[in-house]
Amino acid sequence: MSALAARRRHPLATALIVVLGLLVTGVAYAAVMPSTADASTSTASADDIEEGRKLFLANCSTCHGIDAEGRNEAPSLIGVGAASVDFQVGTGRMPLAMSGPQAPEAPVRLSDEQTSQLSAYVASLGAGPAIPSEEAIDPAQGDVSKGAMVFRTNCAMCHNAAGSRGALTRGKFAPPLTDVEPKYIYEAMVTGPQSMPVFPDQTITPDQKRDVIAFLSTINEAPDPGGMSLGRLGPVTEGLVAWVLGLTVLIGFAVWLGAKSS
Repeated sequence: MSALAARRRHPLATALIVVLGLLVTGVAYAAVMPSTADASTSTASADDIEEGRKLFLANCSTCHGIDAEGRNEAPSLIGVGAASVDFQVGTGRMPLAMSGPQAPEAPVRLSDEQTSQLSAYVASLGAGPAIPSEEAIDPAQGDVSKGAMVFRTNCAMCHNAAGSRGALTRGKFAPPLTDVEPKYIYEAMVTGPQSMPVFPDQTITPDQKRDVIAFLSTINEAPDPGGMSLGRLGPVTEGLVAWVLGLTVLIGFAVWLGAKSS
């Protein structure tokens, strides 16, 4: 027993216990966390990845570096996944035409095939969010009421309750969400472009993301009574317009009556 007790009190016993604890914790974490591996790398051919590398060198390496590790203010693209590239390039934000506080949506410069090849190349550099499937972004399978609740809780403070846009700090802004393809809405949530935070599946589940897309599709279809949307902010802007117009009419009448009496 004394020999066993001595071995238990060996100076390396504590270090061994710590190492085993870290190992068990790492295995458990890997088991419960969802995988972020990009499925597009397994379906993309070697030719597509090579073509994507050529496109990267021609259109992106000036800012992001030849090795895509980033330089100056351009971030590293290793691990951003195919979804990030598909969003940025598919909406015309990249390649960036001019430096500024934020990259605005612009005419698309690359074809769908080129965007797919470029996405495959960047995805091959490191695992990241994949381009969503058609089922994942189908508004018909989403719940509009649940999506409205998720949107108001997580998105309305920047994009406003109607998803029409919102001002941020230092010249940045939250863009309007009207007439945006469902794919890009999903990709924005999982990649967090520019000032937007990332909403992983632990925060907003894939089903909830689809619910948000369903809700935004109803906003796109909503009519504008009277022909003016007024930002779709409801009684706030409507009351302001009515107040300003009402005062203008009253002042006009007062001036007219004063001029007539004199």
